[in-house]
Amino acid sequence: MIAKSMKLLKVLILLLVCPIYAQQGGMWIPSLLKGMNETEMKSLGMKMSVSDIYDVNSSSLKDAVPHFNGGCTSEVISPQGLLLTNHHCGYGQIQSHSSVENDYLADGFWAKSLQEELPNKNLVVTFIVKIEDVTAQVLQGVLDTDTEANKQLKIEKNIAKTALSFPKEAWEENKIKSFYEGNQYILFVTETFKDVRLVGAPPSSIGKFGSDTDNWVWPRHTGDFSLFRIYADKNNRPADYAADNVPYKPKHYLPISLDGIQEDDFTLVFGYPGTTQEYLPSFAIDQILKELNPAKIEIRDASLKVTNEFMRKDAAIKIQYASKYAGIANYWKKWIGESQGLEKSNAVAIKKDFEKDFVQRVAKNNKQEAYGAILPEFEKLYQEITPYAVSRDYFMEVVLRNTELLTAGFKLYQLEQAYLSKGEQSFNDRRAPFIEAQENFYKNFNKNVDQKVFEAIVALYSQKAPQAYLPNELKQIDVQKLSQSIYKDSKLSSYDGLKELLKGDAKEVFKKLNKDKGYIFTKALARNYFDNIAPKYDALNLEIAALQRTFMKAQLELYPDARIFPDANSTLRVTYGKVNGYAPKDAIYYDAVTYLDGIMEKYVPNDYEFDVPQKLIDLYKAKDYGPYAENGKLPVNFIGTNHTTGGNSGSPAIDANGNLIGLNFDRVWEGTMSDIYYDPAICRNIMVDVRYILFVIDKYAGAKHLIEEMTLVHPKKK
Repeated sequence: MIAKSMKLLKVLILLLVCPIYAQQGGMWIPSLLKGMNETEMKSLGMKMSVSDIYDVNSSSLKDAVPHFNGGCTSEVISPQGLLLTNHHCGYGQIQSHSSVENDYLADGFWAKSLQEELPNKNLVVTFIVKIEDVTAQVLQGVLDTDTEANKQLKIEKNIAKTALSFPKEAWEENKIKSFYEGNQYILFVTETFKDVRLVGAPPSSIGKFGSDTDNWVWPRHTGDFSLFRIYADKNNRPADYAADNVPYKPKHYLPISLDGIQEDDFTLVFGYPGTTQEYLPSFAIDQILKELNPAKIEIRDASLKVTNEFMRKDAAIKIQYASKYAGIANYWKKWIGESQGLEKSNAVAIKKDFEKDFVQRVAKNNKQEAYGAILPEFEKLYQEITPYAVSRDYFMEVVLRNTELLTAGFKLYQLEQAYLSKGEQSFNDRRAPFIEAQENFYKNFNKNVDQKVFEAIVALYSQKAPQAYLPNELKQIDVQKLSQSIYKDSKLSSYDGLKELLKGDAKEVFKKLNKDKGYIFTKALARNYFDNIAPKYDALNLEIAALQRTFMKAQLELYPDARIFPDANSTLRVTYGKVNGYAPKDAIYYDAVTYLDGIMEKYVPNDYEFDVPQKLIDLYKAKDYGPYAENGKLPVNFIGTNHTTGGNSGSPAIDANGNLIGLNFDRVWEGTMSDIYYDPAICRNIMVDVRYILFVIDKYAGAKHLIEEMTLVHPKKK
């Protein structure tokens, strides 16, 4: 009874102090934390200074947090360049080294020495060296009276000029990104390491425990981590892979706390969040809810069902499609949760209330001429763009993301366009690299699987896409008959067939291509898209982007005291909060921490999602947890109020003193709408407890040599 009363009290506290949680939303630029952000972080329990987080002249947390292969985040955890990221971030590399004979996905992989660490072609990590505001330089000469096209042209020239002239070392790169919808521009000096080797990965039964069923779900019990190592040349600088490269010596690496976490502990998540749209008008959210998400969800649902049936019956297909399936399923489930969260939190109504206040502020500040037409114009533009946006999503999902033969055909279509616009030399320059790149694509291609996917989702495209913008080739078709004809005769259904098509001079190649049934069909869909959909969509989207920039400028001007952070754009950000449970539904409260006990409760022998390795079972039964347990229980995952999104996968969860306490890997399903609307009551990020990571490395894998590289600390016992 007391326990139930305590949980009810937590729910009431969450509801009563909800305004406090507003301090924990946001994705902040690490070089601009002085002032409001520093004060908030200190009030939440942070003991570091902001210079400990970002400093140009001294080592700081930023020097331990590189961008992992352009899509995830990672962190350096030893003075020998040992790198930690998510299992799902390293999944493609683990898969590439796997075979039926040596299945590292199923069995895990642990290098016992530097010599056993596995190189990975095209895998890179990028560090931020310096961050500089260059808004004045980028917007120099850009006038309000310029057309949108002229504004963009001037901005692009200024970006190129500024990036070229800003001082850097020879091996570094200058990158400039837009913030606040083009109202601010920031330059990042970066250095990219190209020799990154696989060091260790748990089996998927640990690294992907719960797989697709538990994806985006809490309570969670997933050991979502993998280990890599950065290698450098003898001068500790970036270099292509070479046998004589040496482990990178970082400017900073993260000590690891063994003291664990408790409810209300401060947490800081550092990483590279991909994309958010926090400042959309209500009309845009309404479009997402009613038009865009339902279409994409239905297509991926059909694709996943077909692929899943094949994967369950054939081990080789399971290996081929494991990474692709996970990628497709990830956003399918995310969009479902996003839509449910937007509806549950009444996001459209809340946006409309804000827009009423916005109109009042415009009037109060006599800004009708500058900002008075923004909302009516938004409404008009979103009505106009909707059929084009839906048609675009059908094309993207069917041709570019879910049907591999059509994806291959589209790449060939791009080659033909390059030939037609730039001549035969352009084609010849691209042909060999293209053929080489497709080898790995076809290694993971199964004709039978793809044909059934084709039948399922091309049928949806034909029946449900806006008919006014549908190509003739999709009208009144027999999809099964079409698929049988294409997959029987098209040379796009095999790597050997593709290479045969690309033999000869350019004229001969494209003559053969334009007789291939798979290419003919793909080309018809592509032409329809580029002739009838893309031009109008792009024109309207440009108008919307320009209006969104003005809307953002107006908010910054009319709400000077508001906590307005820039949308995510894959640049380094800080998000801070606390370890907290939450109440997703009436009469339900979720605690903030899960334990190994929960893995055993979910255990289903031989199930591809919930199987458990025998050694883990044995360790559990013996309670052989080493120094990583707490009160006789082994923590696995925990949640916090950090505002994260895609790209934060692999981000370090850092305590008040700058030590690693966890590894971010997901969000709760009820809060996936945080990319569009952050609701502090239900938005939670999910992290692997670092003690579970250490336990798996040490007790499960027996890789004590990796533990010995790390610096383990007890900050709470000082």
